[in-house]
Amino acid sequence: MPAEQSAPSTAAAEQAIADELRSALQGEVIDRAHPGYDEARTVWNGLIDRHPAVVARCSGTADVVEAVRIAREHRPVVSIRGGGHQVAGSAVCDDGLVIDLSRMKGVHVDPAARTARAQAGVTWGELDRETQLHALATPGGEISATGIAGLTLGGGFGFVMRTLGLSCDSVRSLEIVTADGTVRTADREKEPDLYWAARGGGRGIGVVTSFEFGLRPLGPEVAAAVVLHPYEHAEAVVRAWRDATYTAPDTVTPELLLWSVPADPAIPRELHRSPCVIVGAVYGGPPDDGAAEALAPQRALGPVLMDLSGTVPYVVLQSANTWRFPDGERYFMKSHFMDELNDEAIRTLLDWDSRRPTPESLVVVRTLGGAVARVAPDDSAFAHRHARFNVSIDAGWRDPAMDEAAIEWARSAWDAMKRFSSGGTYVNFAGLGEDASELRGAVFGSHEERLGRIRAAYDPEGLFAPAARMP
Repeated sequence: MPAEQSAPSTAAAEQAIADELRSALQGEVIDRAHPGYDEARTVWNGLIDRHPAVVARCSGTADVVEAVRIAREHRPVVSIRGGGHQVAGSAVCDDGLVIDLSRMKGVHVDPAARTARAQAGVTWGELDRETQLHALATPGGEISATGIAGLTLGGGFGFVMRTLGLSCDSVRSLEIVTADGTVRTADREKEPDLYWAARGGGRGIGVVTSFEFGLRPLGPEVAAAVVLHPYEHAEAVVRAWRDATYTAPDTVTPELLLWSVPADPAIPRELHRSPCVIVGAVYGGPPDDGAAEALAPQRALGPVLMDLSGTVPYVVLQSANTWRFPDGERYFMKSHFMDELNDEAIRTLLDWDSRRPTPESLVVVRTLGGAVARVAPDDSAFAHRHARFNVSIDAGWRDPAMDEAAIEWARSAWDAMKRFSSGGTYVNFAGLGEDASELRGAVFGSHEERLGRIRAAYDPEGLFAPAARMP
């Protein structure tokens, strides 16, 4: 076809999809000419600048079924948007169809059964608000603006994961629209392969429209340790923290950040944005039930700049970091799972941390084990049950002129830490533009083959096949 005919032909195809969606959906359909187009294609990470042909903003599962039917008929590239908070921006695609679930916000809590049913557009902050009315929780992410769907499908790290497990471990059932347009309920008895894959297998198996989570008693108040240490003592503090994690009870989930002092009103202004070591830990039980004793080792790791430890509402804890990662700034993340954090690894990590390109960039070391490791390795698609640590290299910046330098720092730091890795990486921290084949092996490990078979069985024509740049 001559080049001059390609653009009109493409425009006509896009218009046909948009027109058919408008005739079939109750929700809003947004094409390139729509006044809300730029808002609809924008996600949390300002580094993402993709231009889909059309956004189908679904009002419910019936809309999703229609959108899948139309996608199957016209075969555009398809992406699925929940919270739009994933660092790689997989919620939006170029020149394709975005099946947007962000308006599907229903939440129903059954306090007697200790369950919550939540639609896929719900964020963790919205779910926590409803479950905490009953002093119940399901383990969620560390940023309350994160969508429940993407985080859970990738596994789901959180502040109490050593006590309550990953987010995916609390999923009792889920509703999913598969590539043939069928609405399926997946649990251990019905559609067990889908149930297995949706708990840690990432995207690409269908459109999950809702989750049923099991809930556990937690809150409304929780105890947390938050201690800032002077950066000149970083190596000693990190080594002491590592040693303390080995004896931490499962009721404690320790975390360490190499970062800058937050511009928090509770902190003296002269300390803002200066480098420091932040030790955090959350007690996953009643604050008056041994929390002080359990958290004490996390507060005794070296010279203290500030100790902000105390008891806080669970919803406040869950939203405490949200303002520090605002919408529209630029982010790039890569991570390693590690079985140990030896002295050489610590020195290497500190060397690269000292080269951080911006005060917003950081390194986070999270501890697994506890409830995460008690789940059988093959019980779900999450493939890293027995790792002790996850080290995440997180570049953050505002100025587009910093793009190359910030991304290069994160990649170089990740490369330098690779020799200490157990060989795995976390799908929710997979950076933009990474090689898909390399990432799939690192993300899914020995589960990659089974995931491939499940995807092929439920989506033989690859309707939901992730783009080549992403796992």
